[in-house]
Amino acid sequence: MAKAAAKTKAAAASASVERRPALAGRTLSAPGVTVEMLPPAERVSLRAPQASLAALSKALGLTLPAKPKTSATKEGRTALWLGPDEWLIIDEAGNDPLADCAKVTALHSAVGISHRNVGISVAGPAAAVTVNSGCPQDLSLEAFPVGAASRTILGKSEIVLLRTAADAFRVECWRSFSDYVFTLLSEAAGDAAN
Repeated sequence: MAKAAAKTKAAAASASVERRPALAGRTLSAPGVTVEMLPPAERVSLRAPQASLAALSKALGLTLPAKPKTSATKEGRTALWLGPDEWLIIDEAGNDPLADCAKVTALHSAVGISHRNVGISVAGPAAAVTVNSGCPQDLSLEAFPVGAASRTILGKSEIVLLRTAADAFRVECWRSFSDYVFTLLSEAAGDAAN
């Protein structure tokens, strides 16, 4: 009888265990800027030669960008150009871009990195100043317009930066650096407000 009760209790405990994303729900608001963790998303690191782009674009439902510092977005899915043969695919609509890539027979490499990366939103009139506190890139609208994407650094951490609006950015970083990146952005937000 005691064994059965222990098994039932263990089953109930394991059923209630839920994996939480790094820094889930963390938000900081300061005058002119809000820094917050974004909900989980599906992510794929995609490598492919030029000859495979049409087939991959069709499978992913958007045209893979072919120019430096560009991105393409359609129906909750974004493709960010990171290099001549490299893209970061982010799907926030609950679809599986890795499964979509698996259907393509053209030469490519697609690796799921959903659990490796996290997204942080930096939004508001002081968003560019906040990001620039640790990122040396020129974030003026002329140099880094809406839709611009780049692999760069923030402090001592590598990030992928996407400008989602005139006053908003998406910062992608490895989850192991998420506390550092979030804290740096939070401190910068406080400084930007002064």
